[in-house]
Amino acid sequence: MAVKMRLSRKGRKKAPFYHIVVADSRSPRDGRFIQKLGTYNPMTKPATIEIDRLAAYDWLTKGAQPTDTVKAILRFKGVYYRKHLMRGVQKGAFSLEQAEVLWQKWVDEKEVKIASRRAETMAEMEEFRKMISGEAKPRKVVADASAAEVFREDSGSAVEESTEVQSVEQVEESVEDNTPVEPAVAEAVEETVVEETAVEEAAVAEEPAVEEAVENTGSGEESVNETPAEETPAE
Repeated sequence: MAVKMRLSRKGRKKAPFYHIVVADSRSPRDGRFIQKLGTYNPMTKPATIEIDRLAAYDWLTKGAQPTDTVKAILRFKGVYYRKHLMRGVQKGAFSLEQAEVLWQKWVDEKEVKIASRRAETMAEMEEFRKMISGEAKPRKVVADASAAEVFREDSGSAVEESTEVQSVEQVEESVEDNTPVEPAVAEAVEETVVEETAVEEAAVAEEPAVEEAVENTGSGEESVNETPAEETPAE
């Protein structure tokens, strides 16, 4: 019986997810298997691989034949590197403890590289989201309390002016439309109208006085010009 290390497909359509299994070569792809070694998800960047390295090495030494994809996975996870170190131990190149230290060092370095690649991928995805959705603009904050008070005073005066203008407009519209107006607004508008009429009457009353003063000044100049020159007494 030939034993193979292969992938068993799971997941939905266009989103594959695989189990790494040890199975008889005569069994179907997704059929019965002897042992499950791990999982393989090619849809992530980098690909997510979870595998029992020691169990995979054990089956590899027993003669199980991996497929091409599983062979690449075993190389990536350091199973073949462990097999290489164990061959060196059998030949007496170094001890078993030294081989274990070298293999664990290689595995740790590999995991650090995978973690850095995963962090880079997350940063790229975050930049892409910001480019698509945009960043929220920071709100303007008044730094000084005095500046805030000045801003409030200015805004209050502007609101008062706007209310006065609106009240006058409301009265005019109400006069045209014959709609009732609030008494406070009507009184304010009447006061402004009375003040404007008083100013106009004062200006009209001052006009004849100004004209008379101008005429008087003109007649005075003529009288000065018409006065005959004093005759010089004869000697």
